[in-house]
Amino acid sequence: MLKIPTTSIQLPLIKQPSRRQFLRQLSLLPVGLGVGVLPLLSDAADNSVANSVKALTFDVFGTVVDWHGSIIREGQLLAANKGYDVDWAKFAISWRAGYGPAMNKVRNGEMPWTKIDDLHRMILDDLVEEYNLTGMSEAELVHFNEAWHRLSPWPDTVSGLNKLKSKYVITTLSNGNVSLLTHMAKNGGLPWDAILSAELSGHYKPDPEAYLKAADLLSLKPEQVMMVAAHPSDLRAAARTGLKTAYVIRPLERGPGRPVNRNPDGEFDYTAEDFNDLARQLGA
Repeated sequence: MLKIPTTSIQLPLIKQPSRRQFLRQLSLLPVGLGVGVLPLLSDAADNSVANSVKALTFDVFGTVVDWHGSIIREGQLLAANKGYDVDWAKFAISWRAGYGPAMNKVRNGEMPWTKIDDLHRMILDDLVEEYNLTGMSEAELVHFNEAWHRLSPWPDTVSGLNKLKSKYVITTLSNGNVSLLTHMAKNGGLPWDAILSAELSGHYKPDPEAYLKAADLLSLKPEQVMMVAAHPSDLRAAARTGLKTAYVIRPLERGPGRPVNRNPDGEFDYTAEDFNDLARQLGA
């Protein structure tokens, strides 16, 4: 009877590909194989945008911080001390509503360059009369006007910014003046790499100079910068100057019950539910 040798045979070990290698190989298969190639190619396109960007610039009011809820809280604190009976939600909307027209006066030459702090105070002085906020001292008016320095971050803001900071330079790009943004960052624990403001260009957003100045100060080409904002008009203006765009949805910016634009036409490079979602999409 024939005896078979019992010497063991050593088979070569086959190294399993990593998930990244597997997806890369899968994306190279012909489209006709029907294995979900199109989504993979879409992801690859998104990654190319994310990897070409070196810095993220952030709108602040409404995108990073909750101005509406914060102004309501500040008004309630003021009312507790002064006895005012005011609809503070309506007051907050009125204060914010004066922002655009005030900036337009600067834009059209009716007023010289004026910091947002001073524009906020001009609007507040009118609202004090409209809402009959009598008996406020100058010190109280100054403190109330600086409520904009104390706006609270959204719940996802700090954690999301720290994730994004691990991959990108992150800066403000707000119409708020530098001192306002600096105080806000210190108050809210916002981990910016730099504080950039429209003040540095002498032009308020959406003037193109504001976006281009930010890219120049960062020593980057416009296409290497991504504007992050909760306001489509801000992003459209940034895109016209060559910046990439990320739309972050903030459904409660002006309080509950308002319609939400979810970028249905896909006009922006990214759409995110919050900063943590944006970090996930950008691979940070």
